[in-house]
Amino acid sequence: MELSGTRVLVAGATGVLGGAITAEVAGRGARVALAGRDPSRLARAALAYPGAPTAHFDACEPASCARAVRDTSAAFPGLDAVVVAFGAVAFGAAQEVGDEVAEHLLAVNHLAPAAFFRAALDVLRPGSMVAAVTGVVAERPQPRMADYSASKAALRVWLEAVRRETRSAGVGVLEVRPGHLDTGFAQRTVAGTAPPLPRGGDPRQVAAAVADALAADGELVRTGPDGTPAVEGRAR
Repeated sequence: MELSGTRVLVAGATGVLGGAITAEVAGRGARVALAGRDPSRLARAALAYPGAPTAHFDACEPASCARAVRDTSAAFPGLDAVVVAFGAVAFGAAQEVGDEVAEHLLAVNHLAPAAFFRAALDVLRPGSMVAAVTGVVAERPQPRMADYSASKAALRVWLEAVRRETRSAGVGVLEVRPGHLDTGFAQRTVAGTAPPLPRGGDPRQVAAAVADALAADGELVRTGPDGTPAVEGRAR
């Protein structure tokens, strides 16, 4: 995918990582659309991209996620990529995390991205891509993060299956599986308290890797042993 001139919707564009991805692809010539949860933050973020379509959504309302895709696609018109870069986290032993919290994590981290992509697959053409941030916990679940890990793993498995479904149609699926990033994410927990964490990686590096992967039709971005994000042609 040649990014210059493409139409890219970033869901979660008001967040640290989503904002970095938006800036990176826009800097490479893409035309961006922004979707976010908070209308005022969304309006402020859009000031950097005059004329960019915007859409408000609630991750707990799948219909609003689908509507964000339809509305931004109609505004361009069309889309070439949909990137999901939002989520929720909770900490605590499995018996301490209540059912409502577990349901919330599943809704935000799996069902909402899936709703974005279901709608996207109705409008994307061959050569287009969808991309979502899962995280290292999707392959290496951590103690006191069981429900968070499970929600991200559910999205990872879903993406793997959808990749097989859409390959013949020419629509790529990119999974972004970084390690801990310096986004303040762990301080915005919906339940529990984050344990001591190592220094997080630079979200701008991940954003650059995402743009590289979109341009190269990559299937996976993961953090290498040296902490640098790397693009892989085949997810594993």
